[in-house]
Amino acid sequence: WYTHVMATIEQIEKVLDDEVRPVLRRDGGDVEVVGIEEDGVVRIRLRGHCSGCPAADITTEQVIQAALVGRYPEIRKVAVAPPEIDEETLAFVRSILNKSKS
Repeated sequence: WYTHVMATIEQIEKVLDDEVRPVLRRDGGDVEVVGIEEDGVVRIRLRGHCSGCPAADITTEQVIQAALVGRYPEIRKVAVAPPEIDEETLAFVRSILNKSKS
């Protein structure tokens, strides 16, 4: 039987550097690779102006996914990971929630 060898983070980063990031950076955005799952899903996080952009789904599917799947057919899909929340923001939110309980 034949087993696909999954693309590495380095290979994915190269495609992103060569084909995707120049497009995103023109609009003040960027992309971060969060990880590659065994089922062929590449998890990304959109940065800068791309984060929260109404066209993020289109960018993910038509630009990022198209570039990666075109180069590495074993990649099934590109999915956007939830945004990170830093500790300072979490502490702030907790303080607000604790005040509302009082």
